[in-house]
Parts: sequence; structure tokens; C-alpha cells
Amino acid sequence: MTIKSSQSLVKEALAQIKTISSDEAKKKINDKECNLIDLRDIRELEKNGRVENSIHIPRGMLEFWMDPESAYFKDGKIDMNKEMVLFCAGGLRSALSAKSLQEMGFKKVSHIDGGFASMRNNGFKIT
Repeated sequence: MTIKSSQSLVKEALAQIKTISSDEAKKKINDKECNLIDLRDIRELEKNGRVENSIHIPRGMLEFWMDPESAYFKDGKIDMNKEMVLFCAGGLRSALSAKSLQEMGFKKVSHIDGGFASMRNNGFKIT
């Protein structure tokens, strides 16, 4: 049995998804073109803070919360017509998540290179 490494999965995802900089994300947010989705664990949010105007969806629940046919779908929480801009702490989970949303059929999906660390360093308001 051959197991793909997590590094391999991330590398494959990065080749198939759209990656944007934190500056590009900031412009999309200011222009109200996207849903900014924070995939970090609740403990990470409690320890490091939340990005203003972001929507918290724990990584483990993403596919369920984004599926209109799922019992866990969060109707009205997300504007399904806007781009889904994902981030995590550093960009690995968000890369895998962006690929997963694409596989679900979402067309406008991207993830932020460098994740929360990059956003904090580039002037995003942390609450």
C-alpha cells in the first residue's frame, strides 16, 4: 500500500487552484466581491484572534456547511454567488479546502498564500 503524503496532496492542490496574495484578498474584501472564510480551529481563533469580516467555518465541517443538501448547510451565512476566499494559519489547509470546493462544483474559489500569518503582517484588522 502506498500512502500519499500530505505534502504531495498540498502540492497537487496548489497546481489546480487559484492562489492569491493577502493584498489581492484585501481588495476583494473592500470591493465586497467575496466571502472571506477562516478555516482555522476554534482554539487558533481564541489564541490568535479573528480577522474582521471573516466567516469561521472549521476545516472539518467545510464540505457539509457548503452543501445545500446537507443537514449542516448554513443557509444565509454565505453569499453563494461570490468568490470563496479561504485561509488557514499558513496556507496548507486552505489549499486542500479550495481543491475540495472546486471538486464540489464551486467555480469561484481561491486561497490566500501564507494564510493568517500573511494577513496579520499585511494590515488586516484582527479582533
